[in-house]
Amino acid sequence: MGDRRVLLLWVGFTVAALVSVALVLRRPDGLSDLHIYHGALTDLRAGRPLYGYVAPNGGPFTYPPFAALVLWPITTIPLGVVEVLWLAATCAAVIAIAVPVGRSLAAGRVAAPDRGRAGAHPTSAYVSIAAVAAVLMVTAPVQSNLRFGQVSIFIVLMALLDGVAPPSRVRGVLVGVAAAIKLTPLLFVLYFLICGRYRDAARAVAAFVACGALALAVLPAESLTYWAGTVTQTSRIGNLASLGNQSVHGMLLRLGMDEEALPMVWAALVVVICALALRRARALFRLGRPGHAAVLVGCATVAASPVSWTHHQVWTVLAAMLLVGAVGVTRRVAGALLLTSMVLSLGVVLAPVSMRPGVQFLFENARAIGTVVLCLAGFGAVALTAARTHRTGAFRRGWLRVGVASLGALAFFAVQPLPAGADPTFKAYRLPDVVNSRYFFVCRGPVECSGYGTDAPVTFGARTEKTKVRVNGVVSEQVVRLDYHSAPGGPPRTIPLLAAYPGVRTFSFRSATMVHGRLIAYSADGRALATYDDELTAAVRAGAS
Repeated sequence: MGDRRVLLLWVGFTVAALVSVALVLRRPDGLSDLHIYHGALTDLRAGRPLYGYVAPNGGPFTYPPFAALVLWPITTIPLGVVEVLWLAATCAAVIAIAVPVGRSLAAGRVAAPDRGRAGAHPTSAYVSIAAVAAVLMVTAPVQSNLRFGQVSIFIVLMALLDGVAPPSRVRGVLVGVAAAIKLTPLLFVLYFLICGRYRDAARAVAAFVACGALALAVLPAESLTYWAGTVTQTSRIGNLASLGNQSVHGMLLRLGMDEEALPMVWAALVVVICALALRRARALFRLGRPGHAAVLVGCATVAASPVSWTHHQVWTVLAAMLLVGAVGVTRRVAGALLLTSMVLSLGVVLAPVSMRPGVQFLFENARAIGTVVLCLAGFGAVALTAARTHRTGAFRRGWLRVGVASLGALAFFAVQPLPAGADPTFKAYRLPDVVNSRYFFVCRGPVECSGYGTDAPVTFGARTEKTKVRVNGVVSEQVVRLDYHSAPGGPPRTIPLLAAYPGVRTFSFRSATMVHGRLIAYSADGRALATYDDELTAAVRAGAS
């Protein structure tokens, strides 16, 4: 039975991998980050500055200069070959990650009195490894790594292997090298220190410094440019308030927090989250759970980093699977919920049933919130007990606790009057955008648009897309200001009124959802001429049909 399960799981992994690779290769925008690496390094070889490169999609090269040395070989072979090899290496990295995580899952199934003598049964370990690989392949973070051609999964692999490796003269080096490519694994140095792994910490720091020194010797100008300023320019990476950035920093930006207070609040939260995560990781390490400990530290890097795109969140998937394989109803349900959020975009899937803006905010930030909760709570008592209980009363109480906690969380977020700034997708279009029929679709040209703006203060239509809704229309002469409220509380968004054609003013904007949207048109004396909320919802439904 065990062998059959292993075979079926590996078949599932293989099918998912092949389909995923085929879909990526068919996408016009597939492997865009890999193309950035290739383009930036090609420019560098031609004598142009590494950090001055801008890809056709606007993306720059954002990693430390040592990453350029590691990636240098991709410029020596045809790009098509690089793409195939990169995708194959990403799939291989998924398998390599599944091995230590699967073993940690299997070890958790062994009763405490027997763990020291027998360890995990080989068949159980094989099933767990295959299951982790198959599930990991279909999650959003791995799919994102495949789609963009990202290095993130290789960073996770190096840090994980160092975290679970037995004592040796090279343990810690992989963390240092990973941090020289992408800075977030530096948190593992603190983890090594608090666990008493002083030599591992020293080797990690030495490897990090050595890699930086090598980059300085080979690429002196790029090294000075990066460490003298580029390293702090996180805005180069993209819109940090985007829903893709599921870090604490990204969540605070989506809340519309004051710019002056944001750095201090973010820093304080990061210190608390990392301190508690490291403390719990130390306890897990001392209780013989290095896999759980390493994954927990990895989750802390996801929460604490200013930027944690989807492809960075492999750590959260691993944590969810470890919870699913833990003891206790609460932990298993929590793991299943977290794993669901890492496969599906809850903000998109559940938008039709999110009756309050607070609930929608919870759905949209489920990955960030789940990662933070995991950092604060660790894996609960997963490292303290492995004995199973089959008592009906305990089982029912476990489900009751899960249900009460879930309903409490939903009730809390349901009553939150989130500010309008909690909509990161919002954008109001301006005069140069009028030529884009995707943004301005109600009327095109002075003749067609002149038929609008009659008795109604505002005439508009809506179009629904996968992750956003667009509203476009015209206003009558008596309207001097048009405001949009995306949620109760907070300041409204003022929509520009554009004199695109003679005698006609048009407008267009986009928002994540119009469930609680409200348009208000004002006259010159500040009087509200008209309010559109139900009409806005109706237009959205019509645009979706």
